[in-house]
Amino acid sequence: MTDTELNGHRQDAPPVVTVPRDTSFEHLLDGDAPDPVPVHEGDGMPMPRLGGERRPVVPEHLRTLRGAWGVVAKYADAARFHVSFHALRSPSYLFWGMVWAVAGILRVARAQQRWWWVSEQSYLRSQAVIAGDSREWRSLHTQVRKTRSWRGTVLGGELAVIIAGCVLLAVSAWQFQALALAVAVPLLAHAGHPASRPIVQSAVTTPLVRKLSTDVVIRAYAAAGLCSTDPKKPGDHLGFGSVMSRDVLDRGSQLVIYLPFGKTTADAVTARAKVASGLDVKESQVYITPDKDSERRHTLWVADVDPLGEPAGPTPLLDCKQRSIWRRAPFGLDQYGRKVTIPLMWHSVLIGAQPRRGKTFAARLLALYAALDPYVKLTIIDGKSSPDWKPFRYVAHRYVRGTHPDKTGDPVEKALAALYEIDRHIVTVNDTLSVLPTSECPEAKLTEKLYRKHADLRVWMLVMEEFQVYFELEDQKRNKEFAAVLSRLQAMGPSAGVIILSSSQKPSGVGAGDVQRLFNRYRDNHQLRFALRCGNRDVSMAILGSESYSDGYDASSLPLGDKFRGVGILYGLQDDAPTVRTNLADGEDAEVILLAARKLRERAKTLTGDAVSEEPETPDSDIVADLLEVTGGDAGLWWETAAERLAEHFPMRHADATAESVSSSCRQRGVPSVDVRWPPGRTGVKRRGCRKADLEVVVRS
Repeated sequence: MTDTELNGHRQDAPPVVTVPRDTSFEHLLDGDAPDPVPVHEGDGMPMPRLGGERRPVVPEHLRTLRGAWGVVAKYADAARFHVSFHALRSPSYLFWGMVWAVAGILRVARAQQRWWWVSEQSYLRSQAVIAGDSREWRSLHTQVRKTRSWRGTVLGGELAVIIAGCVLLAVSAWQFQALALAVAVPLLAHAGHPASRPIVQSAVTTPLVRKLSTDVVIRAYAAAGLCSTDPKKPGDHLGFGSVMSRDVLDRGSQLVIYLPFGKTTADAVTARAKVASGLDVKESQVYITPDKDSERRHTLWVADVDPLGEPAGPTPLLDCKQRSIWRRAPFGLDQYGRKVTIPLMWHSVLIGAQPRRGKTFAARLLALYAALDPYVKLTIIDGKSSPDWKPFRYVAHRYVRGTHPDKTGDPVEKALAALYEIDRHIVTVNDTLSVLPTSECPEAKLTEKLYRKHADLRVWMLVMEEFQVYFELEDQKRNKEFAAVLSRLQAMGPSAGVIILSSSQKPSGVGAGDVQRLFNRYRDNHQLRFALRCGNRDVSMAILGSESYSDGYDASSLPLGDKFRGVGILYGLQDDAPTVRTNLADGEDAEVILLAARKLRERAKTLTGDAVSEEPETPDSDIVADLLEVTGGDAGLWWETAAERLAEHFPMRHADATAESVSSSCRQRGVPSVDVRWPPGRTGVKRRGCRKADLEVVVRS
């Protein structure tokens, strides 16, 4: 229908107005437009570095005289071991060396005979006979006769030289004969001994590790479904961002890997067990570190041996020196052999595991660190009433065990009173900080200077061992009371300097209704989580958090066995959760550390609460016998060194030892003060000290 016809039916329709199109914002897509080009080719463009971390000119362990002598002593001990090992076996080396030297003479003679006879041409002459080619046979026969002739002349000359040498040696002095044997016998023995049996044995065993290559890695990732090896699908192939190399500690091999587009590092972490199977190693030897700039790029590290089976060693807290809660607490070693430390200030820590997996020992490590800071109050509430925490009664402001009443009272009431005391302390801290001048407290926040200066602003650590016990009491009213106060402490405590350290073997399925809700809130609000071996994935997620499994962390997959006690996953400390082997502090170590911690508190006058009435049993001290024990293999010690060793090995008796006090006590016992050279030798420095022989005389008398 035309516009005229339309206007004929509808006379009131407005006239049609044509508006010209605005083409100012349009771009013509013609052949003259430039083709899009990438900003840079490849997977990345290197950026110029303005600077990096500078390595020390002199390594830290060589900056002191003691450190340098330690390195010298290390290599001297290795040399002593090798010399002793081979000296003991030298008769065997001499006997077998002579045997293989005779074999070497025969082997060299046989090789010379084959060389003279031109044995390699026998096959060609046999082929000529079989083919009936007389001309070829005569040509080969003539050639071999000429070759044998001049080679025989050479061998005759060699024999003449050997006979002449033997005659000369027979009439020479014995020194020349011994020198000739010392040169000839090893050479002949090397030629005559079997390749599988060396004459000189190795003093140390050579570890065998799985040899990795890019082909092996591709096979492993293909078996895990992370890539394809089909040549028709190049987009699904695995890429490499580096060459196979050793890590800085020389404990394994590492490689930067590019997954196919669409695959993520999370997929690789989830398939870690399959990758380990493809590499033919244990899962605990394979670790995947995400890249900070790409989801499909990561670093694969494969340990030579299972790193979780190697103990981390005793805790460094055995030096019994004063610590600060504002510094990081030593905890253990990660899978790479690096030290793992935990910041306790402003944090709360949850530790969970199956029974007898090292849960209490791990929690006790952190509590021992806090105990060595005399300005930290400790409240220990032990729900399982074990002897593991008993030595803490020497320093703990409040120490409560179990849930059943005894002659000392009801521990449930004591535990509630202790929790309410911390609750009141939080209010006191906040009120005190609010009235302090800005010159002393500029951010209205607890500082390292304030917690030492003001008794009302002490940092407070609350240890809840098997805390689920106090949510499952027979009295439901008490359950709700514990749930409410613990949730309140968890929410308000960290900002007021209250550190909560909780451990449990049952981190889920506790209580009902409000009790269950508050239990879950208390459990989930811990910032740092450490899970040792768990029974199943659900328990692991209850400890580490519901998101941990999707990130590839499952404590139920940790290895079993006594040598893996104390191995767990530390979640929440950094982007990648390390697998940690905790340091060891057994019952005796804990008591030594806590007795030293009590002395620190007595000196700082910060011993409070239940610990004031506790009197630790201090054994009688014999300084001469103690000094003789710490002398070890040294012939003597400077008085300064003697005081340091006494304080280190016997902190409960000699924590305050000085060079003057040790010297005075020894002189009273009849030990003379003499010049002692250290290190031993002409280049050592002389200082006043004691001799080991004098100590032994006094002890025997």
